[in-house]
Amino acid sequence: MFCQSCREEYGSEEAGTCKECYEEASETEEELHREIDHLKSLLSFLRLTPPPSPPPPHSGLLLLRSLADASASASASPSPVPAHRAVLVSRSPVFKAMLDNEMEESRSGVIKIPDASAKVLRSFIDYLYTAETTLDEDIAPELLILAEKYQVNHLKVFCERYMTSKVNHENAIACYAFAHRHNAKQLLDAALSLIIENMATLREREEYKELVERDPRLVVELYEAYLCRQANLASTKDSSNAKV
Repeated sequence: MFCQSCREEYGSEEAGTCKECYEEASETEEELHREIDHLKSLLSFLRLTPPPSPPPPHSGLLLLRSLADASASASASPSPVPAHRAVLVSRSPVFKAMLDNEMEESRSGVIKIPDASAKVLRSFIDYLYTAETTLDEDIAPELLILAEKYQVNHLKVFCERYMTSKVNHENAIACYAFAHRHNAKQLLDAALSLIIENMATLREREEYKELVERDPRLVVELYEAYLCRQANLASTKDSSNAKV
């Protein structure tokens, strides 16, 4: 009997498809399901909330101003970044609370962002419109903080995935501390795993010594995880020796 996909001969116990083609088809199906889930997530994020009736003042265009750059250069006023009210209230419950109620931002049509540079702010607004933005290792942490502050969870996950992909021996301790501060579990797990696998070398680094001084509670958690891993390894080794 021959496989319907690759035409290779297969055993009679296999139903129409050889094992290799069946496994490949299963992997493809899982990838398609992940892609469909991703697209559904994007559509949900990009959906606009219907505007209230009657429309509020400044319902068309708002200016979000970064105050971080202004504090760095007193002579230069921060550049405004335009954004539509409908987009802001659809993406962020914090913006929705600001703009759907009689708050200063709703009356003035200006939202002041005190803790983001103009570059980060533009990336933030780009993502609110398109669910896409270009990340690097400098902008991703700042953008994650902004996403957390304004409860744009879709963006926070986007940044966290990028940061997780960049965890390495050099930045693992800093990533672990950052993840703790901002409740980024995926990043936390990746950094923790790398740290406990390389505890002997990483605890000699300056970043580790600074962490001991700054937040000893995190160091205790690191050692608890490290000792738990060592105990599990010892238990596995004992079980293997007992079977032999």
